[in-house]
Amino acid sequence: MDEIIQAAPGLVLLDINLPGISGFDICRELKCRAMLPVLVLTSRDQMKDELHALHLGADEYLTKPCRKERLLARAANLLRRYEGRSQLRPGMDFLLDSQTYALYIHDQSVVLPQNQGRLLEVFLAQPDELVTKETLCMALWGTTEYIDENALQVNLSRLKKTMKELAMAQQIETVRGLGYRLIAKEKRDET
Repeated sequence: MDEIIQAAPGLVLLDINLPGISGFDICRELKCRAMLPVLVLTSRDQMKDELHALHLGADEYLTKPCRKERLLARAANLLRRYEGRSQLRPGMDFLLDSQTYALYIHDQSVVLPQNQGRLLEVFLAQPDELVTKETLCMALWGTTEYIDENALQVNLSRLKKTMKELAMAQQIETVRGLGYRLIAKEKRDET
């Protein structure tokens, strides 16, 4: 699975009937761990199999035998749909679309409010590093002048709450008097 994700293919063509492992399991794990288009091409023609694959995140489902033209058309359509997704920033267990602030995590997507998305984007650019209040204010408002510190705290609190509700593997840690950092949840639990 890691090899597939590291190779970052433009499209995954997946059969459900594989020796040793279920194509359903591969589909589920791929969609949880990466933002890859998955086209299922299989001899399994039961509606329940198709619905199960689509529920797990498969983008397309075709049954064999399949005409070459249909397969190529579906693949081309799928590649077009994924074309603009190079704006994805990876976290430990999620992806953030830096254009729409859609957060992809645990088989779901959540669109963050703009301020939460901007803050998370800043933290992802500097993982495990200290991010100052000034840097965060610049990201939110384009200035550090005349900004009420409470406004920043409210935005950070909302992002922290969202991250907790989604059970994200990373959390924002306050470094008293200096700023904040995005760390792995395990590190925070150890301190």
